[in-house]
Amino acid sequence: MPLPPSGKTPWPPPRFDIPHADMDMWRAWYAGDTGHLAAVYGGTAAYTRNGLAREFFDVDRRRGAGINEPRMFWGQDPAPGQQAAKLHVPIAGDLAEMSANLLWAEVPQVTVDGDSTDTALARTTQAQIGRYLDDRGHAKLREAAELAAGLSNVYVRVVWDLSLRPRPWLDVLDPDAVIPEWRWGMLAAATVWRELEPLTDTTQVWRLLERHEPGVIEYGLYRGTVTDLGMRMELVDHPESEALAKRVDGQDRQATKVNRLLVSHMPNVLPNRVWDGIPDAAPLGRSDYAGIEPMMDALDEGWTSWMRDLRLGKSRLLLPQTMLESTGPGTGSTFDLDKELLVELNMLDDEKSSSITQVQFKIRVEEHEATCKALRRQILSSAGYSAQSYGEEGSVAVTATEVAARKEESLTTRGLKILYQRPALLETLTTMMWVDVVHCGAKGVDPAAELTASWPQAVQPDQESTARTLSLLDAAGAISTFMKVKLREPSWDDAEVMAEVQRIREDRAASPAGDPFNTGGAAGTDNADPAGDEVGPALDDAAAEDEVVGGGSRAELAA
Repeated sequence: MPLPPSGKTPWPPPRFDIPHADMDMWRAWYAGDTGHLAAVYGGTAAYTRNGLAREFFDVDRRRGAGINEPRMFWGQDPAPGQQAAKLHVPIAGDLAEMSANLLWAEVPQVTVDGDSTDTALARTTQAQIGRYLDDRGHAKLREAAELAAGLSNVYVRVVWDLSLRPRPWLDVLDPDAVIPEWRWGMLAAATVWRELEPLTDTTQVWRLLERHEPGVIEYGLYRGTVTDLGMRMELVDHPESEALAKRVDGQDRQATKVNRLLVSHMPNVLPNRVWDGIPDAAPLGRSDYAGIEPMMDALDEGWTSWMRDLRLGKSRLLLPQTMLESTGPGTGSTFDLDKELLVELNMLDDEKSSSITQVQFKIRVEEHEATCKALRRQILSSAGYSAQSYGEEGSVAVTATEVAARKEESLTTRGLKILYQRPALLETLTTMMWVDVVHCGAKGVDPAAELTASWPQAVQPDQESTARTLSLLDAAGAISTFMKVKLREPSWDDAEVMAEVQRIREDRAASPAGDPFNTGGAAGTDNADPAGDEVGPALDDAAAEDEVVGGGSRAELAA
């Protein structure tokens, strides 16, 4: 489907109004913008550019007529004459950041499929993938994961410019900046759009659309209104799109020479429970905030109430009017708080009218703390995370097994999200290899190679536990030197492990015979031969090298 022609074409397309309104609501929570939150839940201003915010957030439309919209703390206006004193707890941003850290604290290990016939080409391809996943690429993928956690999904675009970098890199696109087209649940085409700076007439809205299909990009410059695309213009009519005119043909199309999309879709998790029945919304993804917005709103209300208690709990003094000193006609009266000597007046009034009264309200610390803590725990649990991941259980040193048990819910969510991150990562890396070969002149890169990706363990075992396990297996004769090194360094490949095994063997061969620590136990023992050489340790080392075959070692089978 080509780009829209000139005319009053609604933009963005109306079928995405509800998803975009929800994304904008989640963006308000993610950003922690209190003004945005107030506009979403109670303000008169629309929170989408097309002015349909209240209509599409209205419960009467989405859940049936006759039902009032639920009360939200951020939808309540302050009383007349009172200053707004609402506070926001940025737990939504913390959730998105925690999700990204669980997934991308370390770079996944991406390897070329071992079935490749050309090992040299596989090694050079592997090296180039490592360059794609440098600090810059790692940071971009982590950024994409954080946005996906908050906004339900995100898009990653492969770009290149030889005047800036010698190889392609990644560009992260917000989900509402892309109009996707799906085929059997897969992204078949995508229209990326953005608004440009206005020229002379500020009431006109300039938009640049780029439609991505396998092998081609079509550009379109439009001049319209806030709600409509308007007239399609020439690319040279705006300074920001003028440079594109040199790349396109007569139909404003640019051949990418890569028979695949340059845009990849990365959903957070699926399915989406709130967009059921909305066309083209099912594959988009589900935000970590979906369904927990009222609890986050209640947490803000509880925190605000706590701080209100602090303000009202300030000590105050009530003075009788007779204690005030007049400063002159029309200038009011004052009271000197530092004055040490006061003269008591003979008053016929009651005792209270001539005394100073102290007023100080109780600050309900325990009640507010318990309420906020319970809300925070429920928010974390509903979003799929453990309280330990948020620092609820303190930082007492525990074993890796205990840490994994406390973070079980977070680790389960991490494993679920990896199911959606891995295909997007491999698809993006494959596209980068094709662009690198075709447009950047990369040599020794096989873009047709099959890739696999594995994420590192979220909880690394401590060295003491690993050493104890290896010692027990070694004492039982149930592990080889190769597996010892493999268990110690799980991220190493077989070549690195074999190199370490060879170094261990060389160190053993270079160690002197006899009693290197001068313990006096070499001579006259059962383990010593007549020449004084120590035989027992050598046999033990040889036994440790035996492979376990069919439940027994080679020495046992020979016996």
